[in-house]
Amino acid sequence: MKRRDFSKQLAGGGLALALGGTVQAQGGPVEGTHYVKLAQPAPVTLPSPDKKVEVVEFFWYECPHCNAFEPSLEAWIKKLQPDVSFRRVPVGFTARHQVGQKAYYALEEMGLLETMHKRVFAAIHVQGQRLLTEKAYIDFMAANGVDADKFAAAFRGFSVNTKSSRARQLSDAYKIDGVPAIGVQGRFYTSGSLAGAPDRVLAVADVLIQRARSGA
Repeated sequence: MKRRDFSKQLAGGGLALALGGTVQAQGGPVEGTHYVKLAQPAPVTLPSPDKKVEVVEFFWYECPHCNAFEPSLEAWIKKLQPDVSFRRVPVGFTARHQVGQKAYYALEEMGLLETMHKRVFAAIHVQGQRLLTEKAYIDFMAANGVDADKFAAAFRGFSVNTKSSRARQLSDAYKIDGVPAIGVQGRFYTSGSLAGAPDRVLAVADVLIQRARSGA
């Protein structure tokens, strides 16, 4: 979903098939076509010395492509090698995006991502709830057994504001203009519009992780 027109659909199935054929014919993803190599590396934050490669998924709760991407992404995450550090980064392109961004980090602060992350996606894309404001998120959390006062405090708090600001800086550093997108080691990124389809995004990301390991 594009940054400047986030209601517009990404490339269709025909383009996905065409890109898939191109990748196979050329023996791998092509720079400038299926992924971008950053001229200026983005910052990397690794949690421990045993983690060597950082992988970041940029997403937005309201993005239907991000919602559709989740099952494939979850399965892929489970197969990542121990040296890979994975994290999600909610984008904050506009004020509307920043509402969901703060909701994500508020849930992270409360240790509730494991239980609530999927519920937020389902509420928006399955149940048709319009989580567009702070109040809408607070009411949703209360309806799902989350302490509304604690969520509101986290949502408005210094830590969430700091994390949100850093997330926007990171998406700017990667030059992300649409989601879902995958950033690798501050050097590469691919997205649905580049790779052509969710499964292709992950296949391209696998190659980029290998290149990051080898220092290519």
